[in-house]
Amino acid sequence: MTSETRSTCPYCGVGCGVIIESHGDQITGVRGDPQHPANFGRLCTKGSTLALTASASVTRQTRLLQPMLRSLRKQAPAPVSWDQALDLASQRFAGVIEEHGPDAVGFYVSGQLLTEDYYVFNKLVKGLIGSNNIDTNSRLCMSSAVAGYKQTLGADAPPTCYDDVNHAQCIFIVGSNTAYAHPILFRRIEDAKAANPLLKIIFCDPRRTATAEIADLYLPLLPGTDVSLFNGMLHIMLWEGWVDNAYIKAHTSGFEALKATVRDYTPQQVAQTCGISQHDLFGAAKLFATSPATLSLYCQGLNQSSSGTAKNAALINLHLACAHIGKPGAGPFSLTGQPNAMGGREVGGLANLLSGHRDLNNAQHRAEVAALWGVPSVPDKPGKTAIDMFQAAADGEIKALWIACTNPAQSMPDQATVRRALERAEFVVVQEAFASTSSCDFADLLLPATTWGEKTGTVTNSERRISRVRPAVAAPGQTRHDWVIAVDFGRRLEKALHAKRKPGGLESDPGTTLFPYPIDDPATGVQAIWNEHRESTRGRDLDITGMSYAMLEEAPQQWPLAEGQRQGKARLYEDGIFPTADGRARFVNTVYQPVAEPRESRFPFSLTTGRLRDQWHGMSRTGTLGRLFGHVAEPAIEMNAQDMARRLLKDGDLVQVSSKRGAIVVPVQSSAEIGMSQAFMAMHWGQEYLSGQSSQGQALAGVNALTTSASCPSSRQPELKHAAVRIEKAELPWSLLAMAWLPEGQALNTHTLLKALMTRFAFASCVPFSNSTPLGDRSRERSGVLFRAAARDAASTDTLQSLEQLLGLDTADVLRYADLKKGQHRSVRLSRTGEQAKVTGFVLAGDIRAQAWIKTLLEDELPAQAYGRLLLLPGAEAPVAVQSRGKPVCSCLNVTDSAIAGFLQGAAQESVGHPDADAQCLARLQAQLRCGTQCGSCLPELKRMVRARSACGASQGATAAN
Repeated sequence: MTSETRSTCPYCGVGCGVIIESHGDQITGVRGDPQHPANFGRLCTKGSTLALTASASVTRQTRLLQPMLRSLRKQAPAPVSWDQALDLASQRFAGVIEEHGPDAVGFYVSGQLLTEDYYVFNKLVKGLIGSNNIDTNSRLCMSSAVAGYKQTLGADAPPTCYDDVNHAQCIFIVGSNTAYAHPILFRRIEDAKAANPLLKIIFCDPRRTATAEIADLYLPLLPGTDVSLFNGMLHIMLWEGWVDNAYIKAHTSGFEALKATVRDYTPQQVAQTCGISQHDLFGAAKLFATSPATLSLYCQGLNQSSSGTAKNAALINLHLACAHIGKPGAGPFSLTGQPNAMGGREVGGLANLLSGHRDLNNAQHRAEVAALWGVPSVPDKPGKTAIDMFQAAADGEIKALWIACTNPAQSMPDQATVRRALERAEFVVVQEAFASTSSCDFADLLLPATTWGEKTGTVTNSERRISRVRPAVAAPGQTRHDWVIAVDFGRRLEKALHAKRKPGGLESDPGTTLFPYPIDDPATGVQAIWNEHRESTRGRDLDITGMSYAMLEEAPQQWPLAEGQRQGKARLYEDGIFPTADGRARFVNTVYQPVAEPRESRFPFSLTTGRLRDQWHGMSRTGTLGRLFGHVAEPAIEMNAQDMARRLLKDGDLVQVSSKRGAIVVPVQSSAEIGMSQAFMAMHWGQEYLSGQSSQGQALAGVNALTTSASCPSSRQPELKHAAVRIEKAELPWSLLAMAWLPEGQALNTHTLLKALMTRFAFASCVPFSNSTPLGDRSRERSGVLFRAAARDAASTDTLQSLEQLLGLDTADVLRYADLKKGQHRSVRLSRTGEQAKVTGFVLAGDIRAQAWIKTLLEDELPAQAYGRLLLLPGAEAPVAVQSRGKPVCSCLNVTDSAIAGFLQGAAQESVGHPDADAQCLARLQAQLRCGTQCGSCLPELKRMVRARSACGASQGATAAN
């Protein structure tokens, strides 16, 4: 019998509701919850494939299902019991605390934890251990937004809601590829634009991403110049008399100092600094200021910067100056990157915060938390933030690290320092659901945690809406909820510390505990934690004392929702009163500062990182599905075509990308999205998928081997959106491509085993792939692995044999050719079904010019019996009959770019010149091929292709007329 469970998507901060279908202990399906106010039933490509990531096959191949201990570093871990694991952990941490003090340990947790998990970890570190050394990967995504809100509005509270999209007359999107990063919110923007033709959208970003498709005005500002842009817009607003002086006088302070500063930000200077025209600068200022209601949407382009807090504050300055706040359709709306970064902020799960949005440096706030927890005090010394924590571990200052639900060996900048920290720390605990992450390789102790579909608790999305997360199936293996692990460890640590000394956070009675939550009854225990968290918010700006679990069972709720109230506030500051000492919002005197690491002759390119449409963070979950690699199949760095031409580079060439911190080798691709002297690489490509070995024998560790740990002085958020790099053609004449379909349930295991071979090459990438059947036809889907490599010299016979063995190409039915002297090696497996033979695996090494058509034979499962020796002939040209289906654009229904281009070519002259030509063409395209009719994530790309067709058709028409 199939059961249905309402829960919340574990990906971005939109916080979409999902309905999980399950049968027994297996999740069998997922769909959007039509009653959830964040998405009303819609899901993106990632959300719609959640059930596939929770399949029994994926769990069996990737999940960490029992505690594991390494006796020695770099040895394989061995199973241990939970008692053995947590006793050892408590003894080791107690020993470090006793010998070196509480600040010799560090906890690095995650915006993907539930609020209850976060709360217990915060209490464990600050209440029991007596240190503030707890930080989170939210430091890498949202800490500048936190600081910006607090500096200007007085509290870390987005004052807006998703419904404001429907009331705005101008939407100002800056530093956010919303179409990819928050696709369901982007669907709302598309709907609002269609419903209100007068709605104007401004998009500011160095890359002309898919989000630009909806913009009326696109500003391709140079990386890091946002403060100059915002100050320049305010300069124009002041000159033109577009500011609201009455609102400024009644509800703000500090405007005169800012006014004096922005006097110097003339249109000419700002246009030159930002790389935009004065005309467009003026247009943006006018649209923003004169609109009846302007809504700003922003994300990592503002936050991940060495001046991230100033960028946030400068944008909020514009809203205060024009009174675009506290009313429908208006306000500064920070889009949260992770599913529960907001919840982590609410419980004080950062090194500089305390529960209930309290400040660590406020003595009264510290006393309030101490009283709530029943401890004498909480420490007043600021803790180590993420960058500083790993630097301290690398320097030997922090001796023990506890990492929960995150993968710093992939996601942190300056990977050389991070890996030195993980290697030097005396004891590293990794609490994780997936055994495949790079951080697991550095762990002394691995603790298996539950994940989406198994967990219970709450999360808070970007609009301050709290939703329930519910379990649909039982926890597999020996996995435990994250809060249960923290509670059990905390109780054991209490005893261990009592045995050595009286811990600063405990009364003398060793029978008391800071963690009185029943771990054997998760439903009761998690509510007990929630109720304690609720009490910590009483009287605060985020007061949720009226929000019980019973209320959340009925529907998600927005905070604040104080005791006695039945509904939270959709919008804040409607009365013009702010949570500051005088009730006024504060203008911040923001001054433009260039990026921390300017481009120069040795490093002439500005590298930025960001999201792919169908992938999430380090891909520990999305990377288990070959179909989600269909849109972007392999790692690459994108450049402007003119920059490539100057360097005699063509698509697919291998380049060495170097910064002051490290280097990687990766293929290059031209992109119309990228400006001159800029480059882009997706943030997801870590060592799990992209690796190699430098000429000095050092392992190359993905894109974050390049990024800088330079950070904002106020928020300590690193500048992941800019690093100065050098890009040079890599002289690696010997190449290899290997692909194979694998038996069901083996592709992910094989991918893990292939990681060991990657460091034998100067460049290697390894990704899963599938034949990407539509979601409704899962029974036909096949999975495989693609392995690509390059080196200065041919690989050894042992390496090639190992590769073939892992791909199942060591059997008698494999065709072979080898010329060791020339470094040529080819093996092809033909599998026969009836009268047809198909390529089901191959290795091409040396000359791989035939890779495209042989790869097509395998991926599209085309008949291959007619090609015989041609398959083994180096450099053989493609047979005419072999035509690729193309790259999937619509992942839901497996519609490729070739199919779309074919349709558009046939429709090239239809409706050209008609005012609704593009809309009509898109409607016909969707009706015929059905692309974009499911989740809608591909709609921006479809619209771009349709618009290109219109331009082509108009050009052809003009040519014919002449």
